[in-house]
Amino acid sequence: MRAARHGYRPHMAEPITGEQHALIAGHYQAVVTEAGAALRELAHGGRALVLAHGADEPAPAAFGQLLVPWPNRIDRGRYEYAGRIHQLDVSEPDKDCAIHGLARWSSWTVVEREPHRVRLALRLLGAAGYPFRLDLEVEYVLSEAEGLTVRLSALNPGSVTAPYGHGAHPYLTVGEPIDECTVALTADRYLPVGPRMIPTGPAVDVTGTPYDLRDGPKLGDRRIDNAFTDLGRDGDGRARLTLTGRSHAVRLWSDEAHPWMEIYTADEAPRPRQGLGVEPMTCPPNAFVSGDDVIALEPGARFQGTWGIQDATADA
Repeated sequence: MRAARHGYRPHMAEPITGEQHALIAGHYQAVVTEAGAALRELAHGGRALVLAHGADEPAPAAFGQLLVPWPNRIDRGRYEYAGRIHQLDVSEPDKDCAIHGLARWSSWTVVEREPHRVRLALRLLGAAGYPFRLDLEVEYVLSEAEGLTVRLSALNPGSVTAPYGHGAHPYLTVGEPIDECTVALTADRYLPVGPRMIPTGPAVDVTGTPYDLRDGPKLGDRRIDNAFTDLGRDGDGRARLTLTGRSHAVRLWSDEAHPWMEIYTADEAPRPRQGLGVEPMTCPPNAFVSGDDVIALEPGARFQGTWGIQDATADA
């Protein structure tokens, strides 16, 4: 095999996740990638708040990715919408599912950029299995007071109503294995799933189960990969999950556009139980099949949701 010639210019290697958008505000620092507009790094005072990965490494186990136009799984990639059957590519072959949408490996374009913020966009064209049009935008903003705030919006510029949902997939970390950490989430119901991680029925009461995190128990050996709902919210409408270790704490919050929050103890991730997957979601797993909380995005309509991550050590 003959090597390709480099031409006259010296070869400048580029990371496989594309352009790296470094943000800074006060003691907060973040990196967002061109690939998938994903959150690759987030730190406060030099201490990581999410599990990071290398710029030359595809995001493992969906680290920091945006999940659009559906979060989590669609059973066998097959769903019905508006009287038509659609078949998506099965992107998770071992479970025979389509997983985490269509935008997480795409190249997102910068629209605006400042030292503390970046806004990126993606024109998601119709494709087999999802013959709908979306114009997507995401804005990452850092501030010393608020930490990271993420706003994700979808506009339907097409001529037909599109089924829509979104989520995000950061893994929170306090710099130690999660087994000895406490996890606090005010959520009254969780969604049971089968071995292929597809829901087996409606959400059920967490009372008396290992999924009751309302009093902030130690995680211990609990294995969780489930969506939670009936989320408790403060006066600002935010639901909050706090992961607390021996000396540090980190918090993820989500607004009312996200009635679901997936928790994943990362048992099958590349770094098992070193971080906690916390996924704000607009709809539950397999929503395109069940219809639960799927957004009917009409032509010309826009949907937006906001979430964020903060260093919560001072509150621990």
